[in-house]
Order: sequence, then structure tokens, then C-alpha cells
Amino acid sequence: MSETELVRLKPRRIRVVCWSAAVALVVVFGLVATSLSGPTGDGYGSFQRGDQIAMIGLGIFGALGFLLFTRPRVEADARGIRVRNIISSYELPWEVVRGVRFDRGAPWASLDLHDDDLLPMIALQAADKELAVDGVRALRRLHEAHQAHLAERATGR
Repeated sequence: MSETELVRLKPRRIRVVCWSAAVALVVVFGLVATSLSGPTGDGYGSFQRGDQIAMIGLGIFGALGFLLFTRPRVEADARGIRVRNIISSYELPWEVVRGVRFDRGAPWASLDLHDDDLLPMIALQAADKELAVDGVRALRRLHEAHQAHLAERATGR
């Protein structure tokens, strides 16, 4: 294990699903916007250009909401680990990490911290199967290498 090894992980399947859904949402709202013309159903009003623009805007806004789910990432090196989930981000040194967990049936992996907290890593999803397993193994190798380095320093070698 080299000091400069960098592990970068992103979910794969959720990215494909979210990008597909975002494109579909913009297309659907675009089609709805083009069909908004003329009087309303009861004849008391009529659709204007602003209504069409608003529908397209809603489609884009919804698509951006879907794309938030493509944000999760994990980066790790010999110094520590950086976790970016959908909304929050964390940067932790390996000293505060007790272990890397991926429990059977869990939707994603998590970090077991020394203060008994579990920090989810949404970037390592069970839906990605072998990609997620390989990612967890790589993170465990980095963590074990750091633990071994600490043990060597403690014994004075």
C-alpha cells in the first residue's frame, strides 16, 4: 500500500437512473408546456406564454432535484476519508474511524466511528454489487494500513 494511493468511489446505478429520470421529466414537462395553449377548460381564462415557461421551469427544477442524488462520493487516502452524501459532507482522519461496515441487507456502507456513531456512505450502494464490495475492500485496506502505521509508531520502529 503506497502513501499516495487514492480511492475515489461514486455510485453507478443510481446515477444512470437519476439522469434518465431527469431527462424524462424535462421532456414530459416540455411536452405539457407546448400543449398549454388557448382557453382553459371552463373558458374563464387562457394559457399564456408565461404558463408555458413556468411548466418548463418546473420540469428543470424537478430534474435538478433528481440530480441531487448523483452527488454522493467517497475519497480516501493514507491521511483520511472524505464522504459527500446528498446534502452533507464530512472529512475525517482515519484516527476517528473504528471500521468500515457493509452489513448484510444494508442499502449502503457506513463508517463505524470511535464515538459509536455510524456515518452512512451513500456512494457505496448495495445496488452496485461488486463495485461497492470492491470499494469497501479498498477502504478497509487503507484503514488497516493506517492502523499498522500507528502500531509501528507506538512500538518505536
